[in-house]
This record gives sequence, structure tokens and C-alpha cells, in this order.
Amino acid sequence: MAGKDHKQPDVPEGPASQVDPSQEVEGLAEAAAQGADPAVEAEEAGALDPSDAVARLEEELTAAKDEALRAQAEAQNTLRRAAQDVEKARKFALEPFCNELLPVVDNLERALEAATGEEEILKPIAEGVALTLKGLLDALEKFHIEAVDPLGEPFDPQLHQAMSMVDNPDVEPNTVTAVMQKGYTLNGRLVRPAMVMVSKSPG
Repeated sequence: MAGKDHKQPDVPEGPASQVDPSQEVEGLAEAAAQGADPAVEAEEAGALDPSDAVARLEEELTAAKDEALRAQAEAQNTLRRAAQDVEKARKFALEPFCNELLPVVDNLERALEAATGEEEILKPIAEGVALTLKGLLDALEKFHIEAVDPLGEPFDPQLHQAMSMVDNPDVEPNTVTAVMQKGYTLNGRLVRPAMVMVSKSPG
């Protein structure tokens, strides 16, 4: 009917739509998962085995110990080599000075040989030269400079320099029969070889 009021349908009160609780829970879980610790996720997924982690740490510790031992050994070797170099430098620092003094010793020995005789005028000269030579040799000995005088000894190519070979049936072959110039060593190391004559087998 035209004059009769039409009744409007009832509209439920409250918000137009409501959020599904299950969707809200899923959203919170997703947000929490985005900020989660990767290690925790890996452990939860079973990708990180505690025994494997311990084994890996033990390997790294062993490698670090080996590296430390090698570094310590290298440092000790370096110190040892440096100490040896210093000791060699100390022991053989006088070698150039020794080489300069040896000709003086040679000249004094020649002068002493030339001054030997029955003449009275030569005796004071010989005594003075002998005392000078003795003082010089004593000074050299204090610094471990020693003469090599191998007369009558077997020839040693490490210490002697053969100037000639001579027949001498009175001695064994390869024996030093004459010393033309003495050799010298400094702390056991050869500074100058002795110049010698060596016997050889007859024929």
C-alpha cells in the first residue's frame, strides 16, 4: 500500500567487518619470523649439529696452536742465527788486523835468522829482535792467533800449501820436510796457510 510505512531491514550494530582471529595469529607469527635469529632457525630446522660445531672449534684450536708453535720455533731460530752471527763477528773481527801483522812477524823472524852468528856485535841485535818477536807472538796468542809450523808432520791441504815435492827416502811420503813460511789460525779458523815442501815417493 502506498500510504503504509515500509519497515527498514535491521542492520547489525558494530564495525562493518571483523578480523579473523586465525589471520591475526598468522600475521604475528610471520612478523616474529622475520626478526628471528638465523642460528635459532637453523638449529630448529636441524641444520646445525652441536657435535659438528664442537669438532669444528677443536680443529680451529688445534690449527691455532700449531701456528703459534711454528711462530715460536721460527723466532727461536732467528735468535739463534743472530747470536751465531754476533759470535762469529766477535771471534773473527781481528782477522784483517791479523793479516796486517803477519808480515811484521815474518820480517822479525828473518831478521833473527840473519842476526845469528858468532860475532859479538850481532848478539845484542839478535837478543833485541828475539825479545820483540816473543812479545809480538805473546800478544797474538792472547787474541787466539796461533802459528802453524808443521815441520815433520803429514801434509794437510786444509792448513798447508805445498810449494814443491821432493824425494826424501828418510821420511814417509807426503811429509812436510821444510817450512818456507809459517801459517796462522784465528780462533781455529785458517788465516794464512803454511807454505811447505812435501816429500814424495821415490820414482
